[in-house]
Amino acid sequence: MKQLIKVNLPGGFISAGDLYEILLIAESVSAVAIRFGNRQQLYFEIDADRLEDLELEMLKTEINFEIDDEQYPNIISSYVADSIFNHTDGWLREGVYKDIFDAFDHQPTLKVNLVDSNQTLVSFFSGNINFIASATNNYWYTYVRFPKTDQLYCLPELVYSEDIPVLAQAIEDIILKQRQLYYGRPDIDANLFYKTLTKGVSLAFRPITETLKLPDFYLPYYEGFNKYGNKYWLGIYRRNELFPLDFLKEACLLCLKTRIGQIYTTPWKSIIIKGIEQADRAQWGLILSKYHLNVRHAANELNWQIEDICPEGLELKQQLVRQFEEADLRTYQLCFAIKTQPKTGLQGSIVLRKHAAGLYDILHTRDFNPNLKDEVLYRQQVRPRDLSKHLIALCHAFYDAQSNSLPVINFPDAPAEQERPTLYQCNCCLSRYDKAYGDPAQGIEKGTAFTSLADYSCPVCEAPMSEFSLVMG
Repeated sequence: MKQLIKVNLPGGFISAGDLYEILLIAESVSAVAIRFGNRQQLYFEIDADRLEDLELEMLKTEINFEIDDEQYPNIISSYVADSIFNHTDGWLREGVYKDIFDAFDHQPTLKVNLVDSNQTLVSFFSGNINFIASATNNYWYTYVRFPKTDQLYCLPELVYSEDIPVLAQAIEDIILKQRQLYYGRPDIDANLFYKTLTKGVSLAFRPITETLKLPDFYLPYYEGFNKYGNKYWLGIYRRNELFPLDFLKEACLLCLKTRIGQIYTTPWKSIIIKGIEQADRAQWGLILSKYHLNVRHAANELNWQIEDICPEGLELKQQLVRQFEEADLRTYQLCFAIKTQPKTGLQGSIVLRKHAAGLYDILHTRDFNPNLKDEVLYRQQVRPRDLSKHLIALCHAFYDAQSNSLPVINFPDAPAEQERPTLYQCNCCLSRYDKAYGDPAQGIEKGTAFTSLADYSCPVCEAPMSEFSLVMG
């Protein structure tokens, strides 16, 4: 019988020396490989009869861990993206991240994210409490995704960096102590939640003057040797999710030898090593060769999110990746999520959601941005063997829609008084009808509501009105 050991890596990074110590303990209890999770945590498996030995060694080194449990989700961050995947030069840097992590004196039981708004490697809203850097130095938006719901609420004020741990604990306390109001309910009163929160904390909030603007999504290629400045970073992904323990030990020792302080994990179950000098690059190449590690996988294999320790999801992913390769499929600006369990928190542009009968629904998010939560049903109850043909058709439709220069809808970030646009989307080719534009080519004036049309057909594929679905309103 195997026991799954989980070690949280707050912020998704760990010093090479600390990781080496964990690896030695894992090796001493006969572990052979390490996994990394969607929340940038570390896993390994051991035989049940070695559990007592593990507990003794972990106690000696004061390493917190969990056994077959997820009571304390890892605090994740976009620190891994700093200096290599940021779109612009912002104020959020290493020192700010570290100060915030050091100030956490509690282990959250809800999922907490700290994310730079100038990157797209780490998802914005996969946590329950999501702090997103604003344009104002040291101030953050706070988005609460209430547990077991898709309801996302933006606090109407910005929070200061050093107040984040206190605010996170206050939000968690309210939700967990009043589960009947804020946990798994479809009708949560966000205003009541905010009033309760502000009565309980007194922090240096600042009013929101500019709503959050999400960047267009694209997944950066996070693998291989890449130059930044006068140094290199190395990203390593494993097709089977398993990193040989011996390889990681040698990587840690080389980091220590070449004065690289930290190793970073990503939500894509990979690792990144920054700060490699040109003179040391060959040594990293030798280690990769020694363990036969490939670092140039196809982009359409890297852009998948599956649940942690999920053989079924991993097998389905590998099957679909092979079929995508055979089709020579373009997947740039897209990412995929396989959900075999309800409410997993995984995010993707295109989502495969499993039914109890083993069939899958195919959905996609608005504008195919994985950071948006409203999903459109594309196909329902599809057999696993038929998934690839529908996914390939959906990808083609996405690029066809792009080439038609369809309008992009901005995310309605913080609560606003203005009316939200109402959009209807063709289920066949994803073309949209927007009341704000109408359809002049078919004689329909601006401001004409879709529901007021007596007869209408898609201007791209000629599908009838019955094939249109409301995607935002």
